[in-house]
Amino acid sequence: MPDQLVQYSVDRGIARIALDSPRNRNALSAALVEQLTQALRAAEAQDDVRAVELTHTGSTFCAGADLSEASQGGMKAGAQRVMALLKLLVSLPKPVVGSIDGHVRAGGLGLVGACDIVLAGPASTFAFTEVKLGLAAAMISLTTLPKMEPRAASRYYLTGEKFDAATAARVGLITEAVDDIDAATLAVLDSLRAASPQGLRETKPLLTAAVLDGFDTKAAALAELSARLFGSAEAAEGMAAFLEKRRPSFAAE
Repeated sequence: MPDQLVQYSVDRGIARIALDSPRNRNALSAALVEQLTQALRAAEAQDDVRAVELTHTGSTFCAGADLSEASQGGMKAGAQRVMALLKLLVSLPKPVVGSIDGHVRAGGLGLVGACDIVLAGPASTFAFTEVKLGLAAAMISLTTLPKMEPRAASRYYLTGEKFDAATAARVGLITEAVDDIDAATLAVLDSLRAASPQGLRETKPLLTAAVLDGFDTKAAALAELSARLFGSAEAAEGMAAFLEKRRPSFAAE
C-alpha cells in the first residue's frame, strides 16, 4: 500500500484536507500531488460538502517541489501535475480556506494563492525561494501575482527573502494573520456553514474568473518554462547545494 500523505475527513459540511508528509516538509512529490488532487475531487463530488479547509501536519505547510525527485530530472510531467492541481483549487466550485501555522516555501505559496481565504498563525513564514535555486516562480505566479501588491511581489520574488504572516497579510498574499489559528479557522468555517450552498457556489466564480483566464492563456508556457529551468545546469547546482546544505557555486561572495 502506498503511504497516506493526505488526510481527508468531513465535519458538518466542511471537508478537512491536511497535507501529512512531515518527513519531507509536505513537499509536492508526485504521490502527494496525486493524493491531494483525489481529496479535492472527493470534496467536489460530495453534495454534503459546502467548503474545504486545506491545512497541514508538522511545522511546514508545504516546502514546494520535492527536490529529491526534481534533481533526478524529467520535470515536465511534474510541472503539468502541479499546474493542474493549482487550477483545480481555483476552479473548485466550493470555497477553499487555507489554515496555516507553519513554513511555506516556493511552490507551497502557489497553494496559498489558489485558496479563497487564507489564515496564518504566528509560526508561519513565507519565502519565494526559487531564485536561490536557479529557478523562477513561474507557475505559481498565476495564483500569487493577482493577490499581491506589485512592489511587494517584485521584492519577494527577486530576493527570496523570508517574511512573516503579518507581512503576508499586508501585501495581500493571505487574508489575515491571527494569534490563534484554530479559533480563527473555526470562526470562518462556521460563517461558511451558515451560508447558502448555492450562494457560495455562484459567488466563487465571480472572484476567480480573472485568475482562471490567466490559466487559459499562460499555463502551458509557464509549465514549459518551469520544466526547462528545472532541467538547467544552474538549477541542478542550486538543488544539489540545497540538498547538501552548502553554498551554491553561482552565489556571489
